[in-house]
Amino acid sequence: MLPLFEAIDAGRLSAVTSALTLMEVLVVPFRNGNVPLARRYDEMLGRTRGLRLADIDHAQVRNAAQLRAQWPKLRTPDALQLAAAILGGCSTFVTNDERLPAIRGLKILKVKDYVA
Repeated sequence: MLPLFEAIDAGRLSAVTSALTLMEVLVVPFRNGNVPLARRYDEMLGRTRGLRLADIDHAQVRNAAQLRAQWPKLRTPDALQLAAAILGGCSTFVTNDERLPAIRGLKILKVKDYVA
């Protein structure tokens, strides 16, 4: 998995994640009063060459709602992340979540399958 993230960081591979990712990674630093760490996460997600942070917009919300309608057990955060990938033109979705449904046109890679 490390080569994947190195390729994204170097700009050799493009990736998309929802702004929801930023919210999730900022919770613990803010909870612990670690503003410098929160700032580093913010900068990392906003400045990584091959990574685009997709704002949660009307199209993403609609697409996420359609996904939840099709797969009722799909959680809202997961639907938003999948919608960001779909709308971002991604062909692959990297996750640790075993519960995600198979989405036509989107290959799901499980991190655990690539990490020893």
